[in-house]
Amino acid sequence: MKISSYETLHCDAGWRVFSFLKLVTDDGLIGWSEYNESYGSGGLTGVIERLAQRVIGHDPLANERTSQELYAATRQAPGGMTCQAIAAIENAILDLKGKALDVPVYTLLGGPVRDRLELYWSHCGTYRMGDASQYLGKPPLRNLDDLVALGREVRDEGYHGLKTNIFLVDEQGLRLHMPGFTGTPGWPALNAGKKVINALRTQLEALREGAGPDVGIHLDLNFNFKTEGYLQVTQALDDLGLTWFEIDIYDPASLRKICDSVRTPIASCESLFGVREFRPFFSHYAMDVAIIDVPWNGIWQSLKIAAMAEAHEVNVAPHNFYGHLSTMMSAHLCAAVPNFRVMEIDVDDVAWKDDIVTAVPKIEDGHLVIPDGPGWGTDVNEEAVRAHPPKWKDGLRP
Repeated sequence: MKISSYETLHCDAGWRVFSFLKLVTDDGLIGWSEYNESYGSGGLTGVIERLAQRVIGHDPLANERTSQELYAATRQAPGGMTCQAIAAIENAILDLKGKALDVPVYTLLGGPVRDRLELYWSHCGTYRMGDASQYLGKPPLRNLDDLVALGREVRDEGYHGLKTNIFLVDEQGLRLHMPGFTGTPGWPALNAGKKVINALRTQLEALREGAGPDVGIHLDLNFNFKTEGYLQVTQALDDLGLTWFEIDIYDPASLRKICDSVRTPIASCESLFGVREFRPFFSHYAMDVAIIDVPWNGIWQSLKIAAMAEAHEVNVAPHNFYGHLSTMMSAHLCAAVPNFRVMEIDVDDVAWKDDIVTAVPKIEDGHLVIPDGPGWGTDVNEEAVRAHPPKWKDGLRP
């Protein structure tokens, strides 16, 4: 059995694009992976297709050899889109391997440690503001009462946790605050200030009022501050009993400084690539929970990162704000690693999201039931993908 061809497919997903890599073997087996170039990775498809040419003729059962060859071939440009491209190929190969052996991918990782994964509702409220809200069939968030109602909705849907971003609450209503990605004013300085801190406290208290005391609240601060700002925000909100502060920062010593300054756990590392980038963060004991992006790193490499985390007594959680295939991919990692913390999932999404795959994730009482089919346990519905051609050119906003 050899890899004989590849194809990339793209699907409109409202405010983003879902993208897929399809690998085909000479005996007709198909392996899938999901990747994303809508956020900071424009041109990723071209890198994937360039590297995919190199794996034609490879044996998908020898996935480690292929990963090492692709890394060696791109050694002078590690990380970034190169790593994401290798990951897309690696993930599709693992799907092929699972199907060839008629086992789920988590069996290839050592077998399942658990059969249910606790979920938290990610981007809670974020997509109900601005352009994305038009795709959801939900009324847009306008005020604090809407936030209270949203917290109640999370609880009533059976989720045991939610994660929210930074909302500004003022006379203009609710607005997303995202200067770290040039989405709102405040960059490149990325200072905090009392206005942002006070708005965050108001936002989090409203969500808590609706969700009740038993739903965990995660606050994602993204790349929106520098070390000084993260210290100001986390120390000011440390009394709220949050599940974690999520912080994106590229200096492990700075993250360790923040981590040591508060009682609330710190989650980080979702934007890192490979064991080499994760290693200094573990060496500094810079976070309480390490977040691993399976589409970015590849599930085989993610297993290695999780093992390194385990050696440092750190639990891991997936970075998973993509489509259903990505959710299934991340679920296989979470099922297999001993040091699993909790799993992220986007609940608010476009109406045709379920149509894109042949089997949607099974969710019961806020938990994902791990799939038991070969490979990922689902495939891409090519007809549904082609029925929703992307409005963005090459995954980028026009």
